Amino acid sequence: MRRNFLSILTLASLSALPAAAAEVDFMTQIKPLFEGACIQCHNPEDAKSEGAEYDMTTKEASFIGGESYGEDVIRPGDGNDSPVYWMTTIHLDDPEDPEAMPPKKPLNEYQQQIIKDWIDQGAEWPEGVVLTEKPRVTFQNVRQLLMKGGPFNAKQIEMLNLWAEQGADWPEGVTLGGVTVDEDALGDNLSLVKTIREKILETSKEKTVDEMKEYTGTIPKTGVKYDMVPIPGGEFLMGSPDNEAGRFDNEGPQHKVKVEPFWMGKFEVTWNMYEPFMITGVARNKDGSPENIPADAEPLDVVSSPTTPYTEMSFGMGTDGYPAICMTQHAANKFCQWLSAQTGHYYRLPTEAEWEFACRAGTTGPFSVPESELADYAVMDPEQIRVGYEKVGTKKPNPFGLYDMHGNVMEWVLDQYIEDAYSKRTGVTENPLEIPATLYPRVARGGSWYDPPEELRSARRIFSDENWKVQDPQLPKSIWYHTDAHWLGFRIVRPLNVPEPEAMDVMWNLGRNGAD
Repeated sequence: MRRNFLSILTLASLSALPAAAAEVDFMTQIKPLFEGACIQCHNPEDAKSEGAEYDMTTKEASFIGGESYGEDVIRPGDGNDSPVYWMTTIHLDDPEDPEAMPPKKPLNEYQQQIIKDWIDQGAEWPEGVVLTEKPRVTFQNVRQLLMKGGPFNAKQIEMLNLWAEQGADWPEGVTLGGVTVDEDALGDNLSLVKTIREKILETSKEKTVDEMKEYTGTIPKTGVKYDMVPIPGGEFLMGSPDNEAGRFDNEGPQHKVKVEPFWMGKFEVTWNMYEPFMITGVARNKDGSPENIPADAEPLDVVSSPTTPYTEMSFGMGTDGYPAICMTQHAANKFCQWLSAQTGHYYRLPTEAEWEFACRAGTTGPFSVPESELADYAVMDPEQIRVGYEKVGTKKPNPFGLYDMHGNVMEWVLDQYIEDAYSKRTGVTENPLEIPATLYPRVARGGSWYDPPEELRSARRIFSDENWKVQDPQLPKSIWYHTDAHWLGFRIVRPLNVPEPEAMDVMWNLGRNGAD
């Protein structure tokens, strides 16, 4: 049941889960929390009234403070001695103390820690950023929604998004049925993710963009190698212009997006990499969890993996050096967890924005290469005669050094497909992600060997469909295989910044409970 909650978190909440040593981001972590918990009282109008006397809507007002605390409300570098932090902790000792903030809906310890870490790190507040009041959403506000499950309407999704952005408070040990659970029990759960993350923190030493280098990794279990290319991140224009040939309305309007640095797989994930994850010889429950978990099991052995496939999944098109295909988004997510458990690096699927940024590689046209030369860079089917994919890397790379971003196999990204998602973004949208709330549709990018050139454009968005698993003989349909999607695969990314275990748990389990 807990995975239902995790499957609706937004990217804001994913980046809003810092470790004690992780850098806190004001825009995605502090701003949503202050807007929901503080601005209702601490705004310009209420600050003039008796009792409030403190405006938190701007950086200048927040650091000036109020009559009671002067300029010491926020003391950069000293969270413990800053009232903006310690007043949120008063209720732990005395819930009735009038100085406890916020007075009616106290912050939990995790939300308090975010504020303290932000202040300890210097209380950076970008110039010109103004806070506006947003509804405060707690676990009690969304509990019934989570118990009911999706699909959610627009208003419900907005509430769930606000809850996630504000820290997604969830009382310790509580499930949707109200029963306490033992999260330390051995299994594919948050405790497992925490164990995997400890290894990641020990192994992943890069902290800055300058330290990001191209590297070749090795999967310990199999010895298979894979290559990762550093992508610097930055701002770009996402979507396609109105006059682009072959354009669909869901590719606009064009809008500015900023993404954080990450590594991306130089090639699509191959069968060499994927098949040992798919075929393990371990007796599994239908959700992919092992039927029996030894007490001394390694994290790798506990991660849920696909049940045995019911047909040969390459459909005769080749496996050695060829891209893996026909997996659900959930299967791709769990592969990333399986790989992370072995390698000590945090891998996941790219967001739609990260994928397009990497595909464009600084270009602005329909493709990242001249259209007249597309055949040198893309495995495609302009004549509608091709009968299968090619080995990865047989064509030329894009300007970032990534192969097969156009064509060969279509690639999963993390996002729910929302036709008008772009129209709701204003200014510069940082790290956008439409967290899936329904089974279908979800987004794939890049076009495939099966498609003509116009389907391979950098901005083209494809959405998943129930017909992708028509041949699946199981009832209910498998959560692991899209038997009819012979043109669908994925590639991995590794963000520079390692998130909290709760965030990893979200990303690796978006498809649990039968989600696509």
